[in-house]
Amino acid sequence: QVQLVESGGGSVQPGGSLRLSCAASGFRLDYYRIGWFRQAPGKEREGVSCISSRDSSTYYADSVKGRFTISRDRAKNTVYLQMNTLEPEDTATYYCATGPPYYSGSDFCRPLSYSRWGQGTQVTVSS
Repeated sequence: QVQLVESGGGSVQPGGSLRLSCAASGFRLDYYRIGWFRQAPGKEREGVSCISSRDSSTYYADSVKGRFTISRDRAKNTVYLQMNTLEPEDTATYYCATGPPYYSGSDFCRPLSYSRWGQGTQVTVSS
């Protein structure tokens, strides 16, 4: 079965850390751009961090720069999002998605340029 599965979400206190995993089954992630997105209740889905197919380019939303790190383990066919110094504003459902390696202009980390999505994992940051 071809699918993406996110894991690693949970509830943490402000200042804590989580590592999200995005594992692919039934296909290889090597060819694709991979993105992490999040959606909080009542808000639009936003790009958090994305990585190019060759890992040569990364994007981070301003709100997570210096706190989050995206990485890819090709041997495990998995992409990770290390999230440190978490804030209540990071509370959301986090999704990973794949996109074609080629993209136009500012579409690198826009949700509309990604086509295969996981089911999401909840991250709650609260004291």
